Amino acid sequence: MGKYNGPKDRLSRREGFDLFGKGGKLTRINVPPGVHGPKGARRPSQYGRQLREKQKVKRMYGLTEKQFAGYIKKALATKGNTVNKLFELLESRLDNTVYRLGFAATRPQARQMVGHRHIMVNGKRVNIPSFSVKSGDAIALSNKAMAIPKVSGLIKDKDFSIPSWLKRKGGAGKVSRRPMREDLAEPINDQDIIEYYSR
Repeated sequence: MGKYNGPKDRLSRREGFDLFGKGGKLTRINVPPGVHGPKGARRPSQYGRQLREKQKVKRMYGLTEKQFAGYIKKALATKGNTVNKLFELLESRLDNTVYRLGFAATRPQARQMVGHRHIMVNGKRVNIPSFSVKSGDAIALSNKAMAIPKVSGLIKDKDFSIPSWLKRKGGAGKVSRRPMREDLAEPINDQDIIEYYSR
């Protein structure tokens, strides 16, 4: 399946979770999409629950099924904690890192900034959203990006919480260590995702 271009509110309502960080702009989060609404809701099977959890995380990071399956395959192939490795790979994506640094309000916006060559990694422009950042990498906004009113407003927001694996000063940030599963605040059932792909 290709990229989803439909209404994003519909995806969030399907998962019962704000996938794209829209906050107060998101309406009817507790009502599933579709003409029948809550009437069509049934208690999900074990497979259905695992599928929903997989879809939630996949959509949260804005990935295709092929991309997400690739990250799962890499995580399963490595020694150690599979869940920790999976979320290390997902969180290390450049578009997610830009979002976590507070340079963008949502992951889709962060992906657009990367695609429009507004992001510098170690002094070089990188326009690949899936680019994997490493410990010690310096991430900065271009001068053109700093001039965008929405971006400059986000940088001035002192209430924004930056995860402990990142450091930020103005329009520049640094990866201080590898991200871990414990760094995520979102409610995710890791076991359901691993079990889905282990069938």
